Amino acid sequence: MDIKKLTDELAVSRQIAASDLPAIKAAGFRAIVCNRPDGEGPDQPNFSEIEAAAGKHDIEAYYLPTESGKVGDAEGIQFGELMHALPKPVLAYCRTGTRSATLWALSEAPRRSLPDIIAAGKEAGYDLSALARRIANGGKVPVERAVASHDIVIIGAGAAGIAAASSLLARDRNLDIAIIDPADVHYYQPGWTMVGAGVFEPGATVREMAAVLPREVHWIKAAVAAFEPEKNSVVLEGCRVVSYKQLIVCPGLKLDWHAIEGLPETLGQNGVTSNYRYDLAPYTWQLVRQLRGGRALFTQPPMPIKCAGAPQKAMYLSSDHWRRSGFLDHIDVEFFNAGAVLFGVADYVPALMEYVKRYDIALNFGFNLSAIDGPGKRAIFKRTLENGTVESVTREFDMIHVVPPQKAPDFIRVSPLVDKAGWVDVDPATLRHKTYSNVFALGDAANTTNAKTAAAARKQAPVVAHNVLASLGKLKGEAAYDGYGSCPLTVERGKIVLAEFLYGGKVVSTLPLIDGRRPSRLAWLLKERILPPLYWHGMLKGREWLSRPELVG
Repeated sequence: MDIKKLTDELAVSRQIAASDLPAIKAAGFRAIVCNRPDGEGPDQPNFSEIEAAAGKHDIEAYYLPTESGKVGDAEGIQFGELMHALPKPVLAYCRTGTRSATLWALSEAPRRSLPDIIAAGKEAGYDLSALARRIANGGKVPVERAVASHDIVIIGAGAAGIAAASSLLARDRNLDIAIIDPADVHYYQPGWTMVGAGVFEPGATVREMAAVLPREVHWIKAAVAAFEPEKNSVVLEGCRVVSYKQLIVCPGLKLDWHAIEGLPETLGQNGVTSNYRYDLAPYTWQLVRQLRGGRALFTQPPMPIKCAGAPQKAMYLSSDHWRRSGFLDHIDVEFFNAGAVLFGVADYVPALMEYVKRYDIALNFGFNLSAIDGPGKRAIFKRTLENGTVESVTREFDMIHVVPPQKAPDFIRVSPLVDKAGWVDVDPATLRHKTYSNVFALGDAANTTNAKTAAAARKQAPVVAHNVLASLGKLKGEAAYDGYGSCPLTVERGKIVLAEFLYGGKVVSTLPLIDGRRPSRLAWLLKERILPPLYWHGMLKGREWLSRPELVG
């Protein structure tokens, strides 16, 4: 037997024998379903033999034969009805388990998301991606319908997606471009740190999506369900299909709040906040202003995350407010970082350490937040010791700023576009997919090793724009991205350590007047006054100031 679990209620396997029933019983199964027609193979026992053996072990047995390669809509519905009626857990089997997994996928389509179904199949060893259109259509074979088609399709209307579209249009206003994104609004996420410090108003960081999308772009207001790169197609929820000549993938990240036990239930109350959410950044500022004494915790999960400096930006600005207000001596500030260093580029650490000492911040490395008890005001961290054992450490708090673990969106992680870690697999210089030459990716979901920041997307967008047009025969040469990323580390109100670096942590400076390794008033003015309009009126409009791509071929 080779039993593979799909859910807590269902597992599938290849052909079983009557002699397997004792082990199936011992494994706790209460019912079995045969999805293989009798006589399909010369080494196959008849269902009646399996049924008789199952009866001896008080296991219910049902026969739902399905011809290989011909799983119909009716069979999927019947399988779902059986699963509803049978005692659980159930073991379904066929020749290899694939038909049983297929039947389950189709029966679950009306209730479960396509990425969840594909992911469960993948975890069990079954590639269900060929069923994408049927799953997106509620488990039924889709009726042939007209397919929307565009020369260039962009997935995601965040900073990377709109910047890429605008950079393309800056080179050719007549391009046929579609952007797929279900969101109604667009956020300037780098501003949320400033909202959490009372510097920006929340409304300054949000605009209607229709107001920021280029007029020439077709906006498909829908969610992506699956990719079919072999067919140059994208499947949307509801089974609408969009085809393309060139695809640009930039959907951003998924914030995995549920990875921390108890966190979703307590966010926005009990002193638990996060600048990583638009609606919670004002609560951060409220907590900072109200705190007069006690313990304030700030957390950072394992990398990668968007803007690796943001967790400590919140900590420095909060500490600075408490210092200016005269309460810092009564507040214990602690930083719990799942990583091993304060900042990934060593050149900037000395300047940051000066502020760690100024604010008397206790640094805790190797600690990953695993659970939180909001009403009890307790945070539980896990730490792996040198001998390999995992230690649990509990800290009480009066305020805690949480940064959740982050990963690519579900529909990306189960797609054929990703590497083993679940990120879109691209060449780090050209940002072209390593397998599909007409697919590009930029922004947070790509597997490039740069910092995941808006500054990185600003430099990547022109590179992708040039290389896409070169692929279409409209431009010559190849553009290369050097890994540029920038992180304005707000160490106090009015001063910033402006970290700028390339692949490999090589330090660079785009503004000669600013020494990024020292706190700077000029860098603060850049963050507060210049970068927001540069974002709205420059980056999102295709104006490539200081970001023109370098051609390498």
